[in-house]
Amino acid sequence: MSDQIKHECGIALIRLLKPLSYYKKKYGTWRYGLNKLYLLMEKQHNRGQDGAGMVCVKDHLSPGSTYMNRYRSIDPNPILDVFDKVNKPLKKAQRKGIDVENCDWAYEHYPFAGELYLGHLRYGTFGKNSIDFVHPVMRQNNWKSRNLVLAGNFNLTNTDELFKVLIELGQHPKAYTDTVTALEKVGHFLDEENQLLFRKYKNEGYRNNEISPLIEENLDIQNILERATKDWDGGYAMAGLIGHGDAFVVRDPWGIRPAHYYQDDEIVVVASERPVIQTVMNVSWEEVHEIAPGEALVIKKKGNVSSQMIRVPHKRSSCSFERIYFSRGSDRNIYRERKELGRLLSPAILESINYDFENTVFSYIPNTSETAFYGMIEGIREYLTDWKIERLKEGNGKLTNDEIKDIISFEPRVEKIAIKDVKLRTFIADDASRDDLVAHVYDVTYGVVKNNVDTLVVIDDSIVRGTTLKNSIFRILDRLHPKKIIVVSSAPQIRYPDCYGIDMARLDKFIAFNATIELLKDQGKEHVIEDVYRKCKEQENLPKEEMVNYVREIYSTFTPEQISAKIAEILKPEDCEAEVEIVYQSIENLHIACPNDTGDWYFTGNYPTPGGNRVVNASFINYLEGKNERAY
Repeated sequence: MSDQIKHECGIALIRLLKPLSYYKKKYGTWRYGLNKLYLLMEKQHNRGQDGAGMVCVKDHLSPGSTYMNRYRSIDPNPILDVFDKVNKPLKKAQRKGIDVENCDWAYEHYPFAGELYLGHLRYGTFGKNSIDFVHPVMRQNNWKSRNLVLAGNFNLTNTDELFKVLIELGQHPKAYTDTVTALEKVGHFLDEENQLLFRKYKNEGYRNNEISPLIEENLDIQNILERATKDWDGGYAMAGLIGHGDAFVVRDPWGIRPAHYYQDDEIVVVASERPVIQTVMNVSWEEVHEIAPGEALVIKKKGNVSSQMIRVPHKRSSCSFERIYFSRGSDRNIYRERKELGRLLSPAILESINYDFENTVFSYIPNTSETAFYGMIEGIREYLTDWKIERLKEGNGKLTNDEIKDIISFEPRVEKIAIKDVKLRTFIADDASRDDLVAHVYDVTYGVVKNNVDTLVVIDDSIVRGTTLKNSIFRILDRLHPKKIIVVSSAPQIRYPDCYGIDMARLDKFIAFNATIELLKDQGKEHVIEDVYRKCKEQENLPKEEMVNYVREIYSTFTPEQISAKIAEILKPEDCEAEVEIVYQSIENLHIACPNDTGDWYFTGNYPTPGGNRVVNASFINYLEGKNERAY
């Protein structure tokens, strides 16, 4: 993606099902689980670079010993920083001559030798990049079964409502964030479940010190999560550890945010992405399972693993942006879907170049659009195959060998045009210097484009703001002196804000929205903007369940092609000599390519939860009133 947006988060959970001595004997080190956690996090670094954290829970320490240990970092390389700090006590002990590979010593003295690990990678969608916002977050208590650790890939749209509920329960939350709200909601019902069991066993005549193990064994995680998540509106894959050794990962009932797991007789592994588990555990695609929408994977202290329904599943609305951009392209299905997105664009591209293959060069914008590029070229070659067959038929056996050879060997001109060269550094403070630096983010391959003759077609996975296109890519490509530049987006026009974990909450950051507003003004239809604003204000104080997405009316006056043309007009730099065109994916083709992940609210405004309509309503009001703030 040429426009970098902050998005998503990554989770990684490890539950060792054998004693540390087992892994020492079989794998040569008791650090088997710790090493796997590092790999799971490192291979998901694409999901979060603002911060990282991990927690280790030990099941069998004596009272008075710390059995939960955490380290978090907002270092520029947070994963490396976390594990450097985690390994520091081992290095110190080694220098003292201690055998750090001794399992008993490690379990008793090293904070991060245990049965349970939970790691998290953060991309911030809210607040400053403070250590306080980095997961895992903890709720501590002297009773092991009341200690709670949470880490998630999530965003709740109704934090205000949930916050009020906590106040009504008599709590005094330390911060107004969905993370704190989720922690306190789960924590509250964890406390209630503990108290209920305590009374039960007390009434049955058990002594206090006998009750704690009974609570730990019989804690009903399903009941806790059912009650805690009952009113959650949003997308979430939430992982939790309880101090005595239970663990869970719960997924929203719409399946918006992803979560996968692998289980054998040695280990249970959970991560946001399937191929990460495949690689780290060296297992097949079929052995890694998806946590179903509305369900929780529950791992009890004794090692029992079960899938339990927490909320009734709704219509599946898994995030299609995961397929287009966010997730690792090494996933079998995602790779196929990205290729198909490119292939389905080929008819529109052929029309745009007027089927002039001799004077067209095809390429892509590094790096995430490369797979869609392969699909695009496949689609173009499919057309050429039919063309070759027709040409040979027309020859009716009269073609010379050279003529046949020319037809058979004819191929689209494919070149690597753009090369990602440098990263924009934030120490460039003034806008003029930053814009100049952005213009050099990509380098180009000279000598493959015929001056003022060739059309240059480059595919990108999506176009969000268009800033990099305008300030960098168009200018860079124009150095090659093509007659025309066509930028192709494998995603449809992004028209509506996200509220489920991606940093896209402001309408005025979307080039498709800005282009549509300009079209309305050009045609003297400002009354449409005013009407939508009036309708949004009228429902501002309604319950979210009664709200309607009136922002759709902004786009209804124009065809996607008209909006694309306006986008090209806006994004073309004044000093760009080449003609500029932008071709977007259609909604219909998106659904063909990604049939199982239909969460397309970015493109259609069809939000899977009522909170989505409230967010788009607030975002439009903020835009018209000039408020520079988040809509949720």
